[in-house]
Amino acid sequence: MPRTLDFSGSENVNSVTAFWPAPERFADGAGGNSIGYVGDVVLPLRIVPDDASKLSSLHVKLGYAVCGKLCVPAQAELGLTLSGKVGAEEPTLIAAEAHVPRRVPLGAVAAPTGGNSAGAGLGIAAVHREVTAGAHERVVVVVTAPNDAPVDLFVEGPTSDWALPLPEPANRPSDDTPGRRRFTFDLDGLPPGAHAQGSMLTLTAVSSAGAIEVQARLD
Repeated sequence: MPRTLDFSGSENVNSVTAFWPAPERFADGAGGNSIGYVGDVVLPLRIVPDDASKLSSLHVKLGYAVCGKLCVPAQAELGLTLSGKVGAEEPTLIAAEAHVPRRVPLGAVAAPTGGNSAGAGLGIAAVHREVTAGAHERVVVVVTAPNDAPVDLFVEGPTSDWALPLPEPANRPSDDTPGRRRFTFDLDGLPPGAHAQGSMLTLTAVSSAGAIEVQARLD
């Protein structure tokens, strides 16, 4: 269930950007897996006021789902007056920002920056399609990661109505290149009329060291 954030009821707010920490894969109770956050999650927001000399009032309508054996839609309306001053929540926000995937170009490997090693050593080396005997083409993603580091991979389509399957590890006996992992997923769950050719995918690789986000076009 795609989550929604509506800040249209805010006052003295020009724009709001939400930053999403890396999710995790968890059992959905029906023999499969889903993506989300277990327990709780902090979403850092970057807020630009219309007039920085005045107070801003933030109002959000939040749509989400609470999942156990079933996913139940939920909604909330929240408000907060922003003074512009550093508050007691600052350490919590800083910690949450450290879990937001770093944007890395396709083919590059994340390096430590400014003392921040989150995601260092992770990269998406290649993305390509394969024709299969099944009903759908398959996408193969090659992930680079430090040896012995656990890695997971998530994929998003260009819009929220794409419901692509979760990538699965698919290393073969011949895949003996150190530090490289293969993941595959079927090109299933596209909305009516959508085409995979030329579509921009967002790939999120997650390891114990952090996470990265890579955009890749399917050619």
